[in-house]
Amino acid sequence: MELRELRAFVAVVEEGGLSAAARRLHVSQPALSQTISGLERQLGVRLLVRGSSGVTATEAGIALVGEARAVLARHDQAVRLMAGYAGPGGGALRIGIPLELPPGLLDPALAELAGAHPETRVQARHLSTAEQLAALRAGELDVGFLRERPSGPEFDALLVVREKLGVLVAAEQAAELAGPDGIPLDALGALQWVGFPRAGSPAWYDELTAVLRGHGLDLGPEAPEGQTLIADVKLAAVASGQAFALAPPGWQQPLPDRVT
Repeated sequence: MELRELRAFVAVVEEGGLSAAARRLHVSQPALSQTISGLERQLGVRLLVRGSSGVTATEAGIALVGEARAVLARHDQAVRLMAGYAGPGGGALRIGIPLELPPGLLDPALAELAGAHPETRVQARHLSTAEQLAALRAGELDVGFLRERPSGPEFDALLVVREKLGVLVAAEQAAELAGPDGIPLDALGALQWVGFPRAGSPAWYDELTAVLRGHGLDLGPEAPEGQTLIADVKLAAVASGQAFALAPPGWQQPLPDRVT
């Protein structure tokens, strides 16, 4: 038995259901269900009875939850004890974030972390989705903010935010192209798309370009691999009147007068 399996089992028993326990553990419900099923197979006993109103522990489950709590308590005590020897700032949480992050997503989480674990240092790295996945596999990151859900059971993934996208164009063009519902994508055919390299987030790139091509847009050559699409480059290209770009309505980057 692994500590994560015991922690998952205790959470399910205490929360009385998989959904609530998954939220508490910040994992997906299917992944949590697989963990509990694997634990039952490993022990050869049924630990939980699943019903319409939630789950309850069997006799074996009640016996295990008491032992699991004791084991976890000793483990957590050992971690706290060693943290004292490590000195201030001994723990670190390594986070991967994309170049552009939706506003208001990270600040509340980091404030809550600082309140609960003031000794933990946060190390943030700007990485593409592909780079974050590679770093997670190599053990160089603990958490990543990805533009696409990783395939397979290797990682737990939760949706943390939905981000709408708008169109950035030169202000003078916006006046000509805008209709009552904004600027239709079909009207952007004469402009070049300022895009990002596919290698950084292949599934996200394919989804996005499929939408654009579905509206008759010729996207031109793909951006070179390794090229970083920083905000200044995006805005300069759009301000020239020859290109359009995509950005969320709440984009934190200040827009020059010539771009809307």
